[in-house]
Amino acid sequence: MNAIVYPVRDAARAKELYAAWLGTEPYVDTAYYVGFRLGDHEVGLDPHGFDQGLTAPVGYTDVSDIEETLSRLEDAGATRKDAPHDVGGGMLIATVTDPDGHVIGLRQQP
Repeated sequence: MNAIVYPVRDAARAKELYAAWLGTEPYVDTAYYVGFRLGDHEVGLDPHGFDQGLTAPVGYTDVSDIEETLSRLEDAGATRKDAPHDVGGGMLIATVTDPDGHVIGLRQQP
């Protein structure tokens, strides 16, 4: 897992708390996403996550071909939740749910 994204209701308040917890300032701080780098990993805050149906943090794994990975996961029993979409700079993300309803995130770097 390369990134974990937390849905948050108050981005400014969450940013302060997560900066204190992680011991670093965000490398990206926008109205739609706040991201902290921890070595090769990322912790993100999504101010719109609850509006998009997220109820818990989502772990994202980097993949080289998001469509191929989605097909493989669907063949193995996953259900597509969110189709691949660009979240800025050419980065694509998508999510599926496993048979127990847990959300799995995929991220394709540009």
